[in-house]
Amino acid sequence: MLSFGVTVLPDPPASRLVELLQAAERNGFDYGWTYDSHILWQEPYPLLTMAALATSRLKLGLNVTNPGTREPTVTASAFATLQDISGGRMIIGIGRGDSARRTIGLQPVKVAEFERSVTAIRDLVGGRSIHWNDTDIELAWAKELEPVPVYVAGYGPKVLSIAGRCADGVIIQLADPEIVEWIVGQVRRAAEEAGRDPAEVKVMACAPAHVSDDLSAACEQVRWFPAMVSNHVFDLLSKYDKADLPASLTDYVERMQRENYDYSEHSRVGATHGQQVTDETCERFCILGNAGQHVDKLRRLQAAGVDQWNIYLMTEGQEETLAAYGAEVIPQFARDAH
Repeated sequence: MLSFGVTVLPDPPASRLVELLQAAERNGFDYGWTYDSHILWQEPYPLLTMAALATSRLKLGLNVTNPGTREPTVTASAFATLQDISGGRMIIGIGRGDSARRTIGLQPVKVAEFERSVTAIRDLVGGRSIHWNDTDIELAWAKELEPVPVYVAGYGPKVLSIAGRCADGVIIQLADPEIVEWIVGQVRRAAEEAGRDPAEVKVMACAPAHVSDDLSAACEQVRWFPAMVSNHVFDLLSKYDKADLPASLTDYVERMQRENYDYSEHSRVGATHGQQVTDETCERFCILGNAGQHVDKLRRLQAAGVDQWNIYLMTEGQEETLAAYGAEVIPQFARDAH
């Protein structure tokens, strides 16, 4: 069965994030996420604590943290603590670091360091000891807690192979079924090569969704998102042969101008860098249209391997989006399960 999540920006006031996650829970969503980029937005860990105390069923996590601005043993300890506070409802999303790193003058962490960190965090929150900085460590106080799942975010073959080898899930930041299918294939192949059951690695796709019959207006709400994706993917073009990446992704990115990307408008409706993005790309990378069109595209994503659809709730009409999904979209998939 397809599960549903929502990502809310950690914008002030802090109470707003809690209100929206409570509304998501009331409307049948299963997961609540927020960003971790401490310069652009509020510090997310207190917000996750507030959300854990204000909800009862929603699983909660960061989409995504990174091991560069957050030392891995601290991340593991923080999430183990939240696992206790929330009654076992936490989940960790982690990537190499984009806005959280670049806004303080740093590049994303190296792939080898990233894999080492993912493994260390997953072991610690799973009750296992690790050898870290020439020291044997464990979270002895957390051994009785349920392990916290760790999901890896990425687009390129190296990071996707880490997801397949080392993680509980993969995070795909777009809703193009063709690209999603390619990414899922990369992850599953790596899992098989590592001797894992590929079905053990869950797949979350995330992007903005806007329920409206006015596609032109809907595109204006989400134009910032494909620009954000291109900013994440630019680095891949310098590291891989184009033939090793899906053409539907590289052809689009090559049309974008990275120097125009402004982090002060990161994930903001009306961002100037979104002016480069066509309506066709908005419709490909996001989910737009009436409720029936959302259901149709979600079925295509589900067929491509997606287990969780996570709405980036950075558009206008946030409560309306949650309510539309609760009334017209989520029940369709609940019926499929019976």
